[in-house]
Amino acid sequence: MAEVISKTSLFTGACGNHHHRVDDFSLSPVSFGGFGLKKSFSCLKLKNQKPLRSEFHGKQIVFGDAQDESFRRSFRSSAITAQTTLRIGTAQKWWEKGLKENMREISSAQELVDSLTNAGDKLVVLDFFSPGCGGCKALHPKICQLAEMNPDVQFLQVNYEEHKSMCYSLGVHVLPFFRFYRGSQGRVCSFSCTNATIKKFRDALAKHGPDRCSLGPTKGLEEKELVALAANKELNFTYTPKPVPVEKEAATPNLNPSLPVPLPSMSANDEKTLVSAGR
Repeated sequence: MAEVISKTSLFTGACGNHHHRVDDFSLSPVSFGGFGLKKSFSCLKLKNQKPLRSEFHGKQIVFGDAQDESFRRSFRSSAITAQTTLRIGTAQKWWEKGLKENMREISSAQELVDSLTNAGDKLVVLDFFSPGCGGCKALHPKICQLAEMNPDVQFLQVNYEEHKSMCYSLGVHVLPFFRFYRGSQGRVCSFSCTNATIKKFRDALAKHGPDRCSLGPTKGLEEKELVALAANKELNFTYTPKPVPVEKEAATPNLNPSLPVPLPSMSANDEKTLVSAGR
């Protein structure tokens, strides 16, 4: 009984969209009286037959190689559709195209501060951009070329749309905008430029890019910029301001009588008067 039910299920599966391969077998009339359902199947002899039209909704039962080929065509079509959908969903944004190994995007104020502090004597260029800025988009390929030509320079991208509050604290109000930082000097220059004024960018790289050794710790952002970032409640950034150096106190008069007190300068007449008084 179980064997007969198992074999008849193959025909039931043929009603759906998936075809099942059926081997040669024969079925005897069976009655499912125990389930309140009576149905008889006439004897079938399946042996090297062509596709037959079944009684199930007028659909064909496919046997042998024809079924395999249909499955392969369906699978290839599904795979191509999935790959096309994946490409559309992961299209690169313009500021992500052409990036070099020395270029990366900043994700937080803390990462920005740490990147500048840990750069050592290396020149660091902050590139402030916006996805909707036409000038930024037009200038991006040239910045990538300059980054490739200057592998020792670190380029850090700051997305204005994602970090408006941070850019406001740093005083950035125009795009595209660039700031150069180098070792103990901190910020060495800042400016805005476009394709028409790209020479300004090249000149800054030529001036501040050569190797040099800083005599002191890496400075990074200005003290007032760090304080402004820490005061911004929208940023998850903390900073303890450096103590302000106390000015040296004015020299106090000499109160020790045992030490000579310098006399004020005297004229020649005053000296004669002192000599006469001594006599």
